[in-house]
Parts: sequence; C-alpha cells; structure tokens
Amino acid sequence: MSILLLAHVDTDGSLAKPALEALGAAKELAAGLSVPFDVGLVGGTADAAAVQIGSCGAAQVFGVCAPELTEARYGTDAAAAEAVARVSGADIILVPGTSRWMRVVAGVAQRLGGRVDTHVTECAAAGAEVSVTRWYYKQRIEGVLTRQERPLVLAIEPGTRAPWAGAPSAMAVTPVDVVVPAGRTRVVGVRAPASGEATVRPDAELLLVAGAGWTKKQADGAPHVADAERLILAFLAGARASLGGSKSLVDQSGDGQAVLPFMTHVNQVGQTGASPRHRKGLATCCHGEEPHVVGWRFIGERRAVNLNPNCGWAQGKADVLYVADAFEVMAKVNELLG
Repeated sequence: MSILLLAHVDTDGSLAKPALEALGAAKELAAGLSVPFDVGLVGGTADAAAVQIGSCGAAQVFGVCAPELTEARYGTDAAAAEAVARVSGADIILVPGTSRWMRVVAGVAQRLGGRVDTHVTECAAAGAEVSVTRWYYKQRIEGVLTRQERPLVLAIEPGTRAPWAGAPSAMAVTPVDVVVPAGRTRVVGVRAPASGEATVRPDAELLLVAGAGWTKKQADGAPHVADAERLILAFLAGARASLGGSKSLVDQSGDGQAVLPFMTHVNQVGQTGASPRHRKGLATCCHGEEPHVVGWRFIGERRAVNLNPNCGWAQGKADVLYVADAFEVMAKVNELLG
C-alpha cells in the first residue's frame, strides 16, 4: 500500500495551511500503516513548495508545473491530479478540502476507478485497514467507515487538525508530464478587498457575531445604524477579530430594512451559514437560538451581550452572558483597546 498527498501551490509559490494540515494527516497515516508516502504538487512552479516541506519525510515529491496550472480550473486541475496519481500508483490519496480540490476530487476518483470521501476529519490505520471519520449533514453527524475500493481519495476538512511544521530543506522534485487541456475558462484578474477591509478572517483568535438588534430601535426610540457600523468596525480593527452575522441580520437587505453595509451572507454563521473554528466567540445583540448556536460548535470559549437575561444564551449556551446594552459595552471595549 502507498499514500499520496496532492496539494496545489499558491500563487506565491508556497503551500497554504490546509495543505500542511493534509500533509500531517498523510504522514501520520503512513506511519500507522508502516508504508511510504509521496507528495504531488500542482501549480505554476513547485520548487519553493518542495523546499518548504523538504523535511517531511516523503519518499518522493512529484511536480506538475505549467503556467496554466497557476489558477484553478476543473479541466487543468483534474488532468494534473490524474497524472500524478497514475505515476505514483498510490492506493490512498489525500487532498486538502479546499474549494479548488473539492471541485475536482470526484471526477479524479472516477477517472482512476476509485472512490472519494469528503469532509474527512480523521483517517487512521486499523491493522491493514484504513478507517475514515467524516462529517455528514452540515457537520451534525459524524460517521466512521472503511472502503475496499482503491484508490481511495480523501479530502481532509481544513481546520480539523494542526498543520505539519518542519524546517525547510532541499528536496528534489520529479517532474510529471501532463497534456494540459485547452480550457474554455480564462482568468483575467482577481478582485479582493484590501486586508484592512476584510471582515472574514479564518485565522483570527476571536469571532464577533452581530445580531439584528444592532439595527433595531434603541432606548431613545430610533435606530443607530451608523453608530453600530462605527463600533463594530472599530472593534474588528482593534482586536483583529473576524465578523459573523446571524441569519436575521444578513437577510434584512432583502426586506428593505436598514442594514450594515459590510455585512453579507458570507458572514452568516449558523445552521444555514458557516461553522467557524475560532478559539473564542463574542455574540452581540443575538438571542442564541439553536439554529444560530449550531455554528459555534467548534468555539471553545463563548460570551454574549444581550439586554434580555432570559435569552437563548442564558440557557447554558454561553460561558458568560453580559446583561447590558451592546452599544455601551462595545464603546467601552473599543476605548480599552485604544
């Protein structure tokens, strides 16, 4: 049995955190099975990425490099992944569960005559078998399974394990030839907000979640959306926190109500939104009902600010509930942050 880690190289030539997490999983699984593992790098160039993981202990590092592979496209990525998998001959193929790989892994598994499992949180050796732990139904159900089909492609869910960390070291890259199909998709550029304007920061220590209460009438009988915007953005800048929102808040734009202009459905946390993995969470003007709290399952320390002492957060869903006005609390916190 042999194992292959497939990773795409970022535009700066390095491997991102999800790839390093998958590398750690591949290394542990190989050790449990007492078999070697290879690494396949897909991108415009692989030299810098190979040096980055040179001390990981891989038997071989394969590189599929071409200018067409710098950007994500189904046709080119699938062809590159298939080529590396066939050269390696691996029985188990691990990939980071990024959006780029999740688009192609099913097709690659079909081309190789194998099977695929996504949202994998653990893969372990059970004798000569490989047991796979994965999520179902938006991370609400966890199942453990084994499969006899080979090759087995496993997409490791980002954020579920510590990334591999090792010293850079020189590592030879074995080139793999692939006929890159002519793509009908052409990437003409990338538009992204400046780093200071970004409100979604997956690696932040703290997640601030804003509820619809920020846009409602306050004690004086009038809404203060501009003040809410100023307080929230000042806190995000001062604490370098990430921003989440309740469904009721992000849906308000469709109802014609006053909205926070920087809040979109990308920020939504909960049953129909994201499940963030920040270490700490602070909910403001949220009630803490189950559809919202389900998005907090990976957050260890939970605090909330709400005027209602009987809100959902008070029912054992928060470690600390501050019964206070969020406008006053966040103004004082921002003052302390300087």
